[in-house]
Amino acid sequence: MCDTGTMGNEHSNPDKERRDKRWTRNKSKSRRRSSKGDIESDTHSRSSRGSHGSRRRNNRDTFEDEPKPATDEYFTLEDLVNDKIYVLKQDCAPLSQIFSFVQFVILVAMMVQCKVAPLNLNPMVGPYPDALDYWGGKNAYKIINEEEYYRLLTPILLHAGVLHLFGNVAVQLDQGAFYEKEWGSFVWFVIYISSALGSSILSCCFMPNNVSVGSSGAVMGLFGGKLAEVFCRLCESDKSQEGRVGHFVRKEQCSESLCAVTLVMLFSFVPFVDWAAHLGGILAGFCVGVLCFSCYIRSWLFSTFWFLTGAGLTAAYFGVTINGMFQVEPIEDLKDVCEYYQQFFEDYECNCQLDNGD
Repeated sequence: MCDTGTMGNEHSNPDKERRDKRWTRNKSKSRRRSSKGDIESDTHSRSSRGSHGSRRRNNRDTFEDEPKPATDEYFTLEDLVNDKIYVLKQDCAPLSQIFSFVQFVILVAMMVQCKVAPLNLNPMVGPYPDALDYWGGKNAYKIINEEEYYRLLTPILLHAGVLHLFGNVAVQLDQGAFYEKEWGSFVWFVIYISSALGSSILSCCFMPNNVSVGSSGAVMGLFGGKLAEVFCRLCESDKSQEGRVGHFVRKEQCSESLCAVTLVMLFSFVPFVDWAAHLGGILAGFCVGVLCFSCYIRSWLFSTFWFLTGAGLTAAYFGVTINGMFQVEPIEDLKDVCEYYQQFFEDYECNCQLDNGD
């Protein structure tokens, strides 16, 4: 009865059978759609992973094939220094500041003691010209005939006037101060003093009949020293980041130094400017700079070569110029600068010279 009843029940209820078939078909379609979605999702996932992987491989290939230089993100020397990429030897420049301060004080003292000259006598807005000799300006006659050799160095502390002082001190406190931080005070002092000496000697050789003052020869020697550093360190490797940064910085500084030297030498032929002192400062600074910066080279072979070269250049320059200086015969009028200036300026009165009896 049960089986018959069951069979009978199925045949006797066609609506239920149709519902069952419809449910079965819907379930099958749902499974097919789900399976298709899974396949599409998997395909998209794999393509996405492939795309990202390809990008990663491309990025890696680009990095390996074209490494980014260490200096690409830095466009100025100031950026390199501020971000500690290019490290200076010291954070301050005491000698540049001390020399500038002393030069300022001396000019004020000269103007107070010897009065301010009218512009027709001193267009630089400063003391009377005889004050320059009285305070220790370069006077070839007194250096050679009276053996006042201190006059080869004292001119760097003196300036003809406010405009003269401002021009030299501006460069000295800007570029000169940076070189002191870069090189260290000792190397800076050696190059600065050597350049001052070399500039005065060459000035005595080619302009022996003029009284001249100013620190421009010593300042030009700093640019000569920078050019010497560039030449000496060209042999250093640029494979490391430190080497690349060093070459980048020196390349920029070489351009700046050449530009400054060119401009100054062009203006050196203006009246009242001692072109020989400027040229002497550059040459002396370069020769002594080669000697100093040879010690910075890591390769002992190149270091020895540049050291011997620097020693030879320095000895040759000072040997030739000192010998030439003593072959010169300055005019005797420079023995008394009051009479010397009275030849050029009518009714000129000395305001700073001691009496002959004193």
